[in-house]
Amino acid sequence: MSWFKRQENKIESGGEKTVRTEGLWIKCENCDQVIFKADLEANSYVCPKCGHHFRIGARARIEMLLEPGFEIVDTELKSTDPLNFSDLKSYKSRLKKARHDTGLNDAIINALGQLGPHSVVLSVMEYAFIGGSMGAVVGETIARAVDRAYDMRRPLVIVAASGGARMMEGIVSLMQLAKISAALARLDEAKVPYISVLTDPTTGGVTASFAMLGDLNIAEPGALIGFAGPRVIEQTIRQKLPEGFQRSEFLLEHGFLDAVVNRKDMKPYLIRALDFMKH
Repeated sequence: MSWFKRQENKIESGGEKTVRTEGLWIKCENCDQVIFKADLEANSYVCPKCGHHFRIGARARIEMLLEPGFEIVDTELKSTDPLNFSDLKSYKSRLKKARHDTGLNDAIINALGQLGPHSVVLSVMEYAFIGGSMGAVVGETIARAVDRAYDMRRPLVIVAASGGARMMEGIVSLMQLAKISAALARLDEAKVPYISVLTDPTTGGVTASFAMLGDLNIAEPGALIGFAGPRVIEQTIRQKLPEGFQRSEFLLEHGFLDAVVNRKDMKPYLIRALDFMKH
């Protein structure tokens, strides 16, 4: 007597017949080539076909620059709604969604760690958090990074990625430009190096303040950098702008940047720069 029921092995016509590839491939927005995601990650999120630099998050940026064992600091601050701002979607709800999506309290992360042999203070902006806009918390967090660099006499590196001042906080946001600039002036007087790294995009009040105040201002290739956007400028002056206007290479050619550095070369470049500044 059989103790089990024999069943036929059948392949159901409605069953899964294909291998899922969703999320394994990414299309480059510059050259339209389809790239295997693993290859893109291995190449520091730079298109292996055309060299286009994809936008990356603050955490990934920190891991690319600092040695393992770095410390994340200044994470306790949270934005409020000082103006009780309300447009199509309330500011409070946008903050809540941004925190959920990014896992951050705001558009900035401060870290202490080693950049090669150098102990540094690193501050990195997160564009995915309401366009990397700078409100009171972003401004205060960057000011704290500057103060840490001053107190510890460690070089400061700020990686900018921002649409500018956060309009939902009005004058409170604009005050951050002066606050950070004043802190950087104090750092300069103490002869503590500050390197500004500008990534795509760096615009508005961020460009008009700390992003262009570095002892060394460097950018990734193809990054949009400026105060007002190109479309706004064209509509204002009623003229067609030159090809590549406000991109890294254009700014380097016209003396607004010290260097344009590929992402995979950024860490060794910063280490060499700090080696030079140390002496």
